[in-house]
Amino acid sequence: MQPPFYPIGTPGVPWGDAEIAAWLARQRRHRSYADEVLSEIERLRGRFDVVPYGRLDYAPDVYPLFALRSRDWQPARPVALVTGGVHGYETSGVHGALRFAERHAADYTGRLDLMIVPCVSPWGYERIHRWNPLALDPNRSFHPGSRAPESAALLALVAPFADRVRVHIDLHETTDTDESEFRPALAARDGRSFSPGRIPDGFYLVDDTEAPQPAFQDAVIRAVSKVTHIAPADTQGEIIGSPVVAPGVIRYDLRSLGLCAGITDAPYRTTTEVYPDSPRATPEQCNAAQAAAVCAALDYALEH
Repeated sequence: MQPPFYPIGTPGVPWGDAEIAAWLARQRRHRSYADEVLSEIERLRGRFDVVPYGRLDYAPDVYPLFALRSRDWQPARPVALVTGGVHGYETSGVHGALRFAERHAADYTGRLDLMIVPCVSPWGYERIHRWNPLALDPNRSFHPGSRAPESAALLALVAPFADRVRVHIDLHETTDTDESEFRPALAARDGRSFSPGRIPDGFYLVDDTEAPQPAFQDAVIRAVSKVTHIAPADTQGEIIGSPVVAPGVIRYDLRSLGLCAGITDAPYRTTTEVYPDSPRATPEQCNAAQAAAVCAALDYALEH
């Protein structure tokens, strides 16, 4: 059966301003960035420097952007970069980063400088959406001259210390709405046909095709497997259309795709993908899995 076309636009024709406006009019706020994220950042102010790094002016809404930085930041020390909420709807990416900051960051004091950016895309967080209000995906927009303000702000934050980043872990989720909403919307926006895919049940990682680190990825997978289950390959030996290169690991060309995990030349980089809609995982497990992945990534970077 041919999948139904997304209810905005004309099949085969990319969206223009009118279609983007129609899409934007459908979006609703479902939760509060101030109450659920900024309040948690404020609560951690006693342990971190809270660094403002920009603001998103999406009238009538304005979103201040903040990162958590090690209090004892030292210019000669390697940096661990933790990013969450690049896709605002991926809840455990945000709260997993905050959980790591609260429960585990102190274990790395004096060993790594930490820069934790819990919520890169607050407009998307509030509306439980993948895109920003310009109908742009911030996680395809990390490149010079980015049109996505969320991506441009993070690039500017990281630029002064990018050459010191030893490990970068970017926290994401793969959800059922990827198939029911976001991939159909993407196909409609770009004037392409939509071919349904399959959502994997479990946690997986995205390594870098251009600079793979299989032992590093394996260390993260092994740590997370103690918290939640790892996604198996499908009958084609793939996860979301990409070949599985090791249990729970696929690879993308991070930089050419404009992905967040490709914004530095850190030797150790990965993107996590938690599956919150699994009947075998709770929200608590999802947050714990993200924090466990961060700890494993930092531990491996320190050991090697």
